[in-house]
Amino acid sequence: MGRSRKTRSRSAPAAAVEEPVDGGLARLVPDPDRARAWTLLVDGAPQSHVDLDDPAYLSFEYQRRIGHVIDLAAPPGRPVHAVHLGGGAFTLARYVAATRPRSTQQVVERDAGLVQLVRRELPLDPQARIRVRATDARAGLAKVPDGWADLVVADVFSGARTPAHLTSTEFLDEVRRALKPSGVYAANLADGPPLAYLRGQIATAAARFGELALVADPAVLRGKRFGNAVLVASDLPLPLAELTRRAASDPHSGRVEHGRALIDFTGGAGPVTDEAAVASPAPPPSVFQ
Repeated sequence: MGRSRKTRSRSAPAAAVEEPVDGGLARLVPDPDRARAWTLLVDGAPQSHVDLDDPAYLSFEYQRRIGHVIDLAAPPGRPVHAVHLGGGAFTLARYVAATRPRSTQQVVERDAGLVQLVRRELPLDPQARIRVRATDARAGLAKVPDGWADLVVADVFSGARTPAHLTSTEFLDEVRRALKPSGVYAANLADGPPLAYLRGQIATAAARFGELALVADPAVLRGKRFGNAVLVASDLPLPLAELTRRAASDPHSGRVEHGRALIDFTGGAGPVTDEAAVASPAPPPSVFQ
């Protein structure tokens, strides 16, 4: 890998790929520091980073935190059944395939144009057991057999916002149906001050799962800035000590909230139902500058 990086740095840099997709204008931008790595942006919003030479490398902080959840969801290297709601460039599915060979995975990505672009420009390992469905996340989840999944990961954004129908107790009922009794749910949530959306999502998950944890930058949890938080939920005890250690040792240290402190964090917010659900807040323009 070191040689290939040097070779590219001495030759003409790879060109960005730009193409309209269903959700807007997609751009694949080469990473100047990694020979076969790319960042996917849709309408200027970063969606994914993929290193084709090293799919276990996770560049985005929130994806690294979900990577910790994936690592701790089963003994090291053991294959799992995983469902990814929201595909992007299939970063986390590639990560599971690399770190847990022989895993069986389903990716649900509504944007068929984006799926075609990523498959063409950043092809999946043909040996990986990854099936991609170009359909709505909740509709795709409904096709997952009862109790099939060890892991369900939700990372769905449309116009940089999570659609309302993926924020409710009814949606989490579908997640629970698809999960094994020992299964784990992880969701990428984005919010900023006053954190009303994040508080509501924690309350919603608490109404459906027995164990919860939230991993985020302390500044996000304090309502100081807009950012990502990873919600982890299960009906079995979560590996909190190891998750806390890994999050704290990340390049941008994360904090893990759980138990009474996490329930108190909701500030009395109630569970969100389909009838009252709204999309996550739009990030301020400065987030992508």
